[in-house]
Amino acid sequence: MSVQISRRAVLTAGSGAVAGLALPDVAAASADRSVGFTVDAEVLDGGEQVVSLTLGAARLGRIDPASLTPATFAVHVTATSPVAGAAGYDLDRTVTAVSLDRRGNIVIALAHGEGVAGAGTLAWLGSGGRNVRLNLAYTIVQNAPIVVRGRPVTLPGFTQGRLASPEVDAFTHHESASGMKYRLFTPSRTVGRRPLIVWLHGGGEGASLPHGYYDNETTLRANRGALGFATPEAQKIFSGAYVVAPQSTSFWMEDGPRFAPLINEIIVDVARRHAVDRSRIYVAGCSNGGYMSLKMTTTYPTLFAASIPVCGVVMPLGGGTVPLVPDADLAAITTPTWLVTSLDDTTVPPQPNTVHAAELIPGASVTLYDQVVRNGYRFPGHWSWIYLARNDKPFWQWMSRQRR
Repeated sequence: MSVQISRRAVLTAGSGAVAGLALPDVAAASADRSVGFTVDAEVLDGGEQVVSLTLGAARLGRIDPASLTPATFAVHVTATSPVAGAAGYDLDRTVTAVSLDRRGNIVIALAHGEGVAGAGTLAWLGSGGRNVRLNLAYTIVQNAPIVVRGRPVTLPGFTQGRLASPEVDAFTHHESASGMKYRLFTPSRTVGRRPLIVWLHGGGEGASLPHGYYDNETTLRANRGALGFATPEAQKIFSGAYVVAPQSTSFWMEDGPRFAPLINEIIVDVARRHAVDRSRIYVAGCSNGGYMSLKMTTTYPTLFAASIPVCGVVMPLGGGTVPLVPDADLAAITTPTWLVTSLDDTTVPPQPNTVHAAELIPGASVTLYDQVVRNGYRFPGHWSWIYLARNDKPFWQWMSRQRR
């Protein structure tokens, strides 16, 4: 049956929900029920982005995939910050494809990728130097009917559901007795004792308590630092590993000596509650977290089997002369250490920090990249943690071989 569409479905949005009217002379599917949808996200090297919307349309019956084209639906998003000072956005998203998943639900694929505007789930809070998770309100407009059981159908409306980011969702929320929040990944292989990897985030992923913001989420959504260790590839190398990602109440460099015992408390509690092999506890971190990785190995010299500080801070960044990690402490480190940075890092200069630390830490390895490039996209030089998150060198294999 051929149907001429003279206008778009009338849709109005409110609180993330959309109500709709059937197009004239077109049969409506379950006119009293809107179709719920999830907001599907992935964490790219540059941070989390919304890549598609999945409409729970399987209940409608067999949908003809030929009736689904990029022009079938239009998508708009309004992103607002939960705190003042971080910019959101309000724009149309480009639909690149519409298809059915294996369950028969409709997937609206959206343009995304490094540098694509309006796809990110985070915004930068300049006054706090933090990432914050945006409140996302998606609106879907149906421009043409879909064919269900041979009949053209206009869906009655669309109700936004949860943000689904499978890699992030694989980590569970926790809070220590001292009040520090953390995320924990539990391996599928839990027979026998498994290693524990501690990931310490950069400065932008901590809390901003003056703004009332402590989310226990940006730690995972801002980059792939912790997520990399939870991938099937990494888990195979480690034969199954727990991954814990504490979140600072501010930023680690603010008071490393105070934060070190709080991180250790989390490690001890996770090791007590789970089958952790205490001879295989590893620590890695980027920028602020690179500093904190070094601080942890100086504070707890026998705790870790290996450490990978990435673009870690040793000297204060504001031009001060008092080292954050003194030379004597660096020279006393006994934990096997592999330092990583990029030579074009203008945020944490390599020479007085990574290179200097590598010269002092006994037996340390160091990898100095010229720049940070992945899949042809050049990132800021400070983002060298991408190389660890993607195991560009045999970082994971090296870690997994170390024992305390």
